[in-house]
Amino acid sequence: MLVLRSAALFVVAALFEIGGAWLVWQGVREQRGWLWAAGGVLALGAYGFVATFQPDAHFGRILAAYGGIFVTGSILWGVVADGYRPDRWDIAGALVCLAGMALIMWAPRNGG
Repeated sequence: MLVLRSAALFVVAALFEIGGAWLVWQGVREQRGWLWAAGGVLALGAYGFVATFQPDAHFGRILAAYGGIFVTGSILWGVVADGYRPDRWDIAGALVCLAGMALIMWAPRNGG
């Protein structure tokens, strides 16, 4: 159950962080306006709170593990939102990142 909760929180965090960064990008780089950028800033702020709900108490572990989700989520976001077509190396790299995330987050430990 903790693994499912943790995984769900990582997905929510990715939606806020990647979505927020994308909104800022759209507002500034694509010149869609400062309201887009402001929405992105709010989403990025929400991302910061989501990490605090992770069941593991170690900030460094949570953020390091989240990196794997961020890499994979960014590629997926690009596919959906921007028509990005990842090549086999993008996919392989994302899988390596996810494996690293799983090791960091859910490897059996004795005492933390």
